Amino acid sequence: MLTESQYAQIRKGYDPADPARSLSLNARCYTEPGFLALEKEAIFYRSWQWVCHIEKLREPGAYYVADVVGRSIAVVRGADGELRAFYNVCQHRAHHLLSGEGTTKLITCPYHAWTYRLDGRLKAARKTEHLVDFDKDAVCLSQVRVETFCGFVYVNLDTRAAPLAEGSGDLKTEIMRFAPDVEQLTFAHRETFEMASNWKNVIDNFLECYHCPVAHKDFVSLLDFPTYTVTTHGIYSSHMAKASRGSNTAYSLKDATVDDHAVWYLWPTTCLLRYPGRGNFLVMNIIPTGPETTRETYDFFFETAEPTEQERDAIAYVRDVLQREDIDLVESVQRGMNTPAFEQGRIVHDPKGTGLSEHAVHHFHGLVLEAYGQMCGAHD
Repeated sequence: MLTESQYAQIRKGYDPADPARSLSLNARCYTEPGFLALEKEAIFYRSWQWVCHIEKLREPGAYYVADVVGRSIAVVRGADGELRAFYNVCQHRAHHLLSGEGTTKLITCPYHAWTYRLDGRLKAARKTEHLVDFDKDAVCLSQVRVETFCGFVYVNLDTRAAPLAEGSGDLKTEIMRFAPDVEQLTFAHRETFEMASNWKNVIDNFLECYHCPVAHKDFVSLLDFPTYTVTTHGIYSSHMAKASRGSNTAYSLKDATVDDHAVWYLWPTTCLLRYPGRGNFLVMNIIPTGPETTRETYDFFFETAEPTEQERDAIAYVRDVLQREDIDLVESVQRGMNTPAFEQGRIVHDPKGTGLSEHAVHHFHGLVLEAYGQMCGAHD
């Protein structure tokens, strides 16, 4: 837990009103182990976390198990058609109940066979008929918030949190404008990347394209880069560009029907992407696995479960080129932050909001600092 004086030290140099006057988040937030413990409570257990595409949970009895920074959550479609989410923990001895994904009529604990209905209520508990003051009907799995949003399922461990649709402003309108088919797309492929970097460095890197002409020349060739603009909003930012009309060195655009690069960052760790090509949607989920390690899942949703040749080309580019470049970048930054040579750097700001500006990084740092401040009772 941060004290108010410690928070003031961390916040020093950050100008909430003007990115052009601001320093970046202090390097201590990326290197000291105590910050991840703080972030679990201040950020991850109080925010909306992406789970999966709605297609996984359309039918009664369908379930999907997600991990929210060490807390296992089961999302279940009830026999009544209602979508619910629970801590994936038996109320008898805390054993996990479900794993992976699938369908079931009842939730049965693999430890002692306590059995729950799909609405979380206990149905049967072996050898409990002689227990004193035990009311089977009063036992229920611990429920958390769940919502569907633009074709995807999200959960929030904070039962008092505002609905995602309410807190995210115009994000739904933007997504449906650029990806009206998102709910009809189907899962086609997942790539997973492990990196030696704090999760916030991964977000920082995603939120600016100031580095793109230097480090991602193929990616820049994919876009009409002068059209790249970045806009920040309450808990998200929008990153938009048109596709290049000429040849590019990233991947084939043969038979492309989408000519927009439309990307959104949703606080705290979800990145939603619509790339040039056939109808598509990508979800990059950034998962902290330690103070200086991160797992990144990259899910590809296409018009068909079997990618086309062009889509396989795009997957290979993301996997073998773009992500490899980014992993090298964030791992180098993490090493640099662990030296006495760096504490904070300047935010580069273009008032025109182009892709060469870091104002979305500044916006993200503000959200992090706000979460820290709420935990220690600090007020700006």
